[in-house]
Amino acid sequence: MRLSELKDAGRSPQLPLSIALADAAGPAELQLLSLLRVLPGQRYVGAGIWRGKPVLAKLLVGSSAARHFQRELDGARLLASQGLTTPLLLADGLREDEGGWLLFEFLEHAHSLADAWAAVEGLPVLADAQQEVLGEALRAVAQMHAKGLWQADLHLDNLLRHGGELYLIDGAGVKAETPGQPLSRQQVLQNLGVFFAQLPKRLEPFVEELLVHYVLVNGEHALPLEALQKQIDKVRSWRLKDYLDKAGRECTLFSVQRGASGLRAIRRSEVAAMLPVLEQADALIDQGHLYKTGGAASVARVEAGGRSLVLKRYNIKNTAHWFKRFWRPSRAWHSWIEGHRLEFLGIATPRPLAVLEQRVLGLRSRAYLVTEYADGPDLIESFAPYVDSAEVPEEQLQALQTLLQQLMGERISHGDLKGHNLFWQDGQWSLIDLDAMCQHATQLSFAKAFARDRARLLRNWPADSALHQRLDECLPKLAD
Repeated sequence: MRLSELKDAGRSPQLPLSIALADAAGPAELQLLSLLRVLPGQRYVGAGIWRGKPVLAKLLVGSSAARHFQRELDGARLLASQGLTTPLLLADGLREDEGGWLLFEFLEHAHSLADAWAAVEGLPVLADAQQEVLGEALRAVAQMHAKGLWQADLHLDNLLRHGGELYLIDGAGVKAETPGQPLSRQQVLQNLGVFFAQLPKRLEPFVEELLVHYVLVNGEHALPLEALQKQIDKVRSWRLKDYLDKAGRECTLFSVQRGASGLRAIRRSEVAAMLPVLEQADALIDQGHLYKTGGAASVARVEAGGRSLVLKRYNIKNTAHWFKRFWRPSRAWHSWIEGHRLEFLGIATPRPLAVLEQRVLGLRSRAYLVTEYADGPDLIESFAPYVDSAEVPEEQLQALQTLLQQLMGERISHGDLKGHNLFWQDGQWSLIDLDAMCQHATQLSFAKAFARDRARLLRNWPADSALHQRLDECLPKLAD
């Protein structure tokens, strides 16, 4: 295969592939054995064999190939020129009307710090194992900054453990002020803002403690926490907006199809499992365990592919109802987006897996939402034994306080915070039924909505009950 043919190979070209390339020693075939990352028609990154050696191949095609090739090449050379640990560039080339390629030494059995973090993320906040991973990352970032470089696309997947060393990869995102001289304080703050904004928000109170790992390697500048926090907030806000945008378009994370007959979005890792569910959604609801049927929505627990799911169908009750709904995003789509908002912010909710809006000539009709199944008891069931005594288990009470504090911190109102919409799962309260959820732009509008949420939560129990009175005393509220 010629390199240029890759641009028409789609997301999943058949492997293995033989691709004709050439270097100073002459032409040779790259045997591409696996793909690690694909941007269809533009970028193909995978493992292969080149002149008998295992390599990591970055193949760039399409109209932007030359620009992307130069960015990758410049970044790789910057890392190497400053003596930073990075995979050796074995061969590279660029041909007009064909594309560009960069072949790096293959780090066999390497593991990213993202994998290492995933293994310890569930531990208590800032456990020793978490400190080890984040400290290792911050020391690597500090080494780059001390050499005048930074990684614009800074994340833990771009740091690889191999042979007792930490390798910096992905030259496309590597930038420089003055190579060999420490970065300016402003650029340091901006880049550290990118790093910390990607960590769970519960780690924010420990930023100063984590910065010790950085300062021990690069103590060139004083790093005011207030200025750094502003950068973290700015980047986190941008990342949330970007992530929610991705949830509605074709990309690496999501498979999205739009047309006059409908809109369908599925987590890319779930496409094979969800397509049959959406194709037979009505039959699955009829056969499933119904929680709610008729009216504006039908909700059922269904079995598919050996696991339990919740399938929700948003009905059109009559013509008048259709006239109210067809011109605006469905409640299924709203719940899809809000579910991903909560997931991004680290607020528990059953993971949204797929959404489907049926359309007729582009006008919305029925819609479906598929989520994971929350198998724990809801708040009403969990607190039922304590209505008169108010002796709620401390773990559950603290978790409820934490949930409300998270919602307050993000200015999110639920819209229907009744007890049946909170489920106890994995030591935390998980929110469901996100049809009316809203993240408010102003504190004024949020304050009114949160007050309604809090009042609705308390109305689950009689006002004169011991449980109602205790919760009213201990649950967080906004200052008057």
